[in-house]
Amino acid sequence: MTQIKPIKLKDFEIGADKLTILAGPCAIESKDILFKVAEELKKLTQELDINYVFKSSFDKANRSSIHSYRGPGMEKGLELLAQVKKEFDLPIVTDIHLPDQAAVVAEVADILQIPAFLCRQTDLLVAAAKTGKIVNIKKGQFLAPAQMKTLANKVKEAGNDQILFTDRGTSFGYNNLVTDMRGIPIMQEMGYPVVFDATHSVQLPGGAGECSSGERKYVETLAKAATAAGAKALFFEVHPDPDKALCDGPNMLSIDMAKNVFKICNDIFKLVN
Repeated sequence: MTQIKPIKLKDFEIGADKLTILAGPCAIESKDILFKVAEELKKLTQELDINYVFKSSFDKANRSSIHSYRGPGMEKGLELLAQVKKEFDLPIVTDIHLPDQAAVVAEVADILQIPAFLCRQTDLLVAAAKTGKIVNIKKGQFLAPAQMKTLANKVKEAGNDQILFTDRGTSFGYNNLVTDMRGIPIMQEMGYPVVFDATHSVQLPGGAGECSSGERKYVETLAKAATAAGAKALFFEVHPDPDKALCDGPNMLSIDMAKNVFKICNDIFKLVN
């Protein structure tokens, strides 16, 4: 079996002997929500001895409707993420959608996330790679796990081997996703730590007509299964009141739900590793 290369971030390693969790609100809605989630999840992950990376998006460019909430935009969004980073001393992961965003976002973010639908965009991958930051490539819903190797090679050949893969489910008929847990060891055999996105794997794309719906009740089940299958990190979107969230509410966990799910997954991670 190929040895996984841990990725150094701040004072910990993703892919080593501790579970890493990337979590936060889907899209940036307000400073108050960002700070509440960051404060609560930092406290929780410290208690559980879990590595924590704060996540939120300044722009969700891939929306079902042109009227869907996208976020505050790059300038204001990065300003708020920088405040979270400073106030709570947390590393940041956020999405980029265009090559010319990479260098600017890298001034704040520690991990540049490539959205699943954009994972094959060569210019985007190369621009992210050239920042020297960790590049988290989300596996497209249309790709087989083995196809991630060619995407990693684009980043690597651009001079950056700090790579994460994220599995977020695979298209299964109309308005549905399914997760094949074999994908986790398949991708990790390439030598890169795999993150499992438990939030978007329960999404029902376009399931509500002009927006996506989802099945929050299955987040815990899939997160536990992915941890047991060997995932080195987990991705969750967490909101103080998911049912009132402006983006992806049906898939997000409440803070109270996160407390239970994080603990169970951490126990499984310790057992497996």
